[in-house]
Amino acid sequence: MDTIKSFKGYGKVDETEEAAFQKKVKKRIIIISISAIILFAVIISTVAGVLLTRDNGGDIDKPSSSSPSQSLKVVCSVTQYPDTCFSSLSPLTSNSTSINPTNLFSLSLQVAKHSVSDLRSILPKDTNDTVLAKGLKDCGELFDDSEDQLGESLLSLSNSNKKSDNDLRTWLSAVLTNLESCVDGVSEINGTASLVEDLRLKMKNSTELVSNSLAIVSKIGTILGKFKNSNSIKVPKSFHLRKLLEYGSDQMFPDWVGPAERRLLLGEEAMGPGADAVVAKDGSGQYKTITEAIKAVTLKSKKRYVIYVKEGVYEENVVMGKHVWNVMMYGDGMDKSIVSGHLNFIDGTPTFSTATFAIAGRGFIAKDMAFKNTAGAEKHQAVAFRSQSDQSIYYRCLFDGYQDTLYAHSYRQFYRECTVTGTIDFIFGNAAVVFQNCNIQPREPLPKQFNTITAQGRKDLNQNTGISIQKCTISGLGQVTAPTYLGRPWQQFSTTLIMQSIIGPVLHPSGWVGWVNGVEPPSTIYYAEYQNTGPGADISKRVTWAGFKPEITADEASKFTVGNFIDGSSWLASTDVAFDTAL
Repeated sequence: MDTIKSFKGYGKVDETEEAAFQKKVKKRIIIISISAIILFAVIISTVAGVLLTRDNGGDIDKPSSSSPSQSLKVVCSVTQYPDTCFSSLSPLTSNSTSINPTNLFSLSLQVAKHSVSDLRSILPKDTNDTVLAKGLKDCGELFDDSEDQLGESLLSLSNSNKKSDNDLRTWLSAVLTNLESCVDGVSEINGTASLVEDLRLKMKNSTELVSNSLAIVSKIGTILGKFKNSNSIKVPKSFHLRKLLEYGSDQMFPDWVGPAERRLLLGEEAMGPGADAVVAKDGSGQYKTITEAIKAVTLKSKKRYVIYVKEGVYEENVVMGKHVWNVMMYGDGMDKSIVSGHLNFIDGTPTFSTATFAIAGRGFIAKDMAFKNTAGAEKHQAVAFRSQSDQSIYYRCLFDGYQDTLYAHSYRQFYRECTVTGTIDFIFGNAAVVFQNCNIQPREPLPKQFNTITAQGRKDLNQNTGISIQKCTISGLGQVTAPTYLGRPWQQFSTTLIMQSIIGPVLHPSGWVGWVNGVEPPSTIYYAEYQNTGPGADISKRVTWAGFKPEITADEASKFTVGNFIDGSSWLASTDVAFDTAL
C-alpha cells in the first residue's frame, strides 16, 4: 500500500511533517511570545479593577461594577489566545467607563478586520513560478473574501435585520478556513517550505484575532442573558441572539429556502421562457456557454436569478465570484446537462483552482446538473466542484471525479438526492454541510492506494463546521477492490457523522483510517455513526479511537440534522411547504 504521503492532497500534511515544521519555527515563535508578554505586562499595569467575577465552576457570573480591565480579562479568558485578545483590545477600552461582552465582540471584529486587510501586503509580488503565482492569486482572493465577511459581520451588529450567533459563528468559521486555505495552497507546491513558514508567522496575529472573535461570540453569546437584569451592565438590543427553533420531522429543505425557491426546486415553473437566461450549445438560447450567462447577472442582487442550462456537455471552467448572489442553475438532468473540466494538480494547477465549477457567492442553488473533473486518478488532486456559498443547495446533482471531487469549502451547504463519486478524500473541506438521501460512490483508485470518502478540516475548537451524512447510500461504483474507509481526520477537530444510512460491503470493517497509518488521531476529533444499516454498518471491528463514537444517543445525533446543524436560528423564511430536517 502506498504511503499516505503519496496522495496527501491539498494542504493535508502528515503528523511527522507537521512536527518538523513546528521545530523550524520554534525560535521565531519564542521571540514573538516574549514580545507579546512584555506588551501584555505593560498594558495590564496601566489598568485595574473588577467588573466580572468567575464562579467556582469557571463560568462567567453576573458582573459587579468596576474598571474595564477585569471585564476584558474575563472575556479574553474564553478565547484560545487570551494574551493576543487582551493586548489587542486593551488600548481600545482603557479609557472606557464601562464595557460589556457585546462591545468587546464588536471591537474584536474591528481589530481582526484591520489585521486581515493588511494581509495582501505580505504576499510576494513577483515570482517566475507559474504554479506559485496561481497559489498566491488564490491567497489574495481568500484574503479579500475574509475582509469583506468581517465587514459584513460588523455591519450585521447594527443592522435592524439582526443576525443570530449561529450566523456570526458561520461567517467567522469561514474566515478562518480562508486563511488556512491560503497556507494549504502554497504548502502543496514544491520548494515553498520557507515561504510557508514565513506566511504562517505573518498570518499568526490575524488568525489568532479572528479565532478570538469566534470564541467570544461562541461563548459570550450564550451567557448574555445573565447580564440582562444587572444594573452595572447593559446588553445592546442590536446584538439580540435568537434561540434555535424546533422543527418538524417531515421537511425536505432547510428553513432558509423560501417559498419561491421551493417551487423552483419541486416544480416546473422555471422551465423554458420562465428562466432569466437560457444556455444552449446549439444556439437556441441567449448564451452558448455558462460563463457568458453568469456575466449578465447583476452583482449582489437580492432577487433570485434563474439560469436554465439545456442538455449538452459544457467544457469550461466556471467561476462565480463572491458578489454573484442568489443564482439558481438547473438543467435537464444529471446525465444530460454536464459541466466538464480536467484541470489538476499534476499538470500545474493548485488544488483550490482545479475546480471545474466554483461558486463563492451566497444563496446558490443547483438542480439537475452534473459537474465533472475528467483528469483521472493518475492526476491526483482534481476538483469537480468547489462551494464557498452560504445557504446553498444542491438538488439531484452529480459530482464526478477521483481525488478531491467535491470541495465543500466553507459556510452552510445542503445536498439532497445527489450522487458523489471519487477515491481519495472525495468529500472534503470545512463547511457545515449535510448530505441527505444521496448516493455516495467510492470507485477503484490507483494500484496500492485506498479510498477515503471524507476529509473534514475543522481546525478551531469554536468553528461550527462538520460533515453530516444522513439517510444516504454508500456503495461502490463498479468493482472496487481497494480498502475503503468512511473518512480520515484532516485536522485537530475534524467532525464527521454517518447516520441512518445504508452502507454496502465496499467498506473496510474498521470503518475509518488515521491520517498516518497506525497513529491514533487526537482525542479532540468527533467521528460517529448512528443507526446505519447494511453489510458495512457492523461496528464490532471499528477503530477504537478516543474521538470515535460508535454508538451515540438520538439527542447527540439530532445536533447534526438539517434543523439543528445548518438551519441556524436566524433563517426565518416562513413557508407552508413541509420538509425533512430531523432524524
